[in-house]
This record gives sequence, C-alpha cells and structure tokens, in this order.
Amino acid sequence: MAVENELLHFCKGLERSFVMNRPKASESKLTRDSKSRVPYRPPYGKLFMIKNKKRCPWVPENDSLYTAYHDTEWGVVVHDDNKIFEYLILESAQAGLSWRIVLHKRYNYKKAFANFNPKKVAKFTDGDVAKLLMNAGIIRNRQKIIATINNAQKFLEIQKEFGSFSSYIWKFVKDKPILHELRQLADYPKDIPEAVILASDLKKRGFKFLGPTVIYAHMQATGMVNDHTIDCFRHKEVSSQHKKR
Repeated sequence: MAVENELLHFCKGLERSFVMNRPKASESKLTRDSKSRVPYRPPYGKLFMIKNKKRCPWVPENDSLYTAYHDTEWGVVVHDDNKIFEYLILESAQAGLSWRIVLHKRYNYKKAFANFNPKKVAKFTDGDVAKLLMNAGIIRNRQKIIATINNAQKFLEIQKEFGSFSSYIWKFVKDKPILHELRQLADYPKDIPEAVILASDLKKRGFKFLGPTVIYAHMQATGMVNDHTIDCFRHKEVSSQHKKR
C-alpha cells in the first residue's frame, strides 16, 4: 500500500473537532475522519506535515507516516482506555520487531481487531484466531495473536477493578508524566524502573508479551514519559501540554 493511502488510514484516528477536507495527492496536509476517535488534540489547531523541524534522532527521514506519528501522537498524554488498548496491541505485536513495521500495519490491525475494542477482542474464538493467521495485513504470529485475546480479557478485569485501565496504569507514575532530558540516541535507556515495576504487575495479572522494554515503549507513546530529545520541536510542546493538565 502506498504511503499516501496509509496516511489517509492513519488520519482516521484523529479527533472529530479537527476535521479537514480530503487533500489532493500533491497536498501534504493530513485528513481526518469525523467519525473517528483517536489520539491527539494538536496544539496548533490544524494538523499538517511540518517541514524543516528538528526531530528526535530515531525518526526516519523518508517515512511520512512515521514522521506524522512522531509529530502528532508520540508522547501525548492518553487516558482513553480504547486508545491505551490499541497501543498495547500494537506494542505487543512489535516485540522482537521494529515499530516501523507495526506502524505501517496499523490500519490492518484496526480492522482485524474490532477497531481495538477490548470487549470484542476478549470474545475472539479459535475460529477468529484461524482467520487472523490467514490475514497477511498483520503479523501472523499465533502466540502474539492468542496473547492479544488474553490481554483483552485481563484488560477488562483491570477496568472492573479500578474503574478504568487508565486509572490503574497511571498510578505507576503517580498520575504525572515523567520528563526526561535526552540529547542523543545513545541517551535512551532500554527501560526505566517504573516500566519494570509495571511490567511485573501486568505479568502477575496474566498479561503476555508485555515485558519492561515493551511497556517502556508504551509509556513513551502514551505520554507517561516525555522522551522527545530536548532539541526536538515536540519536546517543549508536549511538556507544555503536561503542565496544562
């Protein structure tokens, strides 16, 4: 699938209040679906591909989809349970692979896993597993697929216990994002103590494929940690959003 089409699918996850007209192929602005519910309220009102900006050193220069993800989602605080569940699905699928691979399959995962609805995924049957193993649009790993269904069931148990999964997971950072001051790629740790503790608790509760490294990636993505490098244009923007909360 062409990057342009993937961008259109990606933007179906953007907030209703920032609906834009569908761009022509030559335009760089991202579209969004008025019926979608996803990640992020841009601080600048309109979302578009921002050029000539300093970004984190891990952002590939030739991947518009990845760049848009960095510029609009990564590090932004997430409290919506369905969105948290989406990231848990994608990040557990990433285990042992690159995030770039998973990101480019994101829309396929959305279709395959019931629009990232944990209640529906928790009810998947052996027949659903068989269908998913035939789906070339996702990572066809039986253990990861079964783990996703298991994790959906455990996710619902935590919601019942704590009222929401967000209430549970954010207590591991005392309901306040951790702000790191990273300067280069070498400064990024494999994990952090909070991720180790959270991963251990999730394991005790029966979750699979969510070790400390994967959980740390989840914390970075959902704004529990601001790991934009200090020279990245998003570092200050994300930090200011945290302070407004």
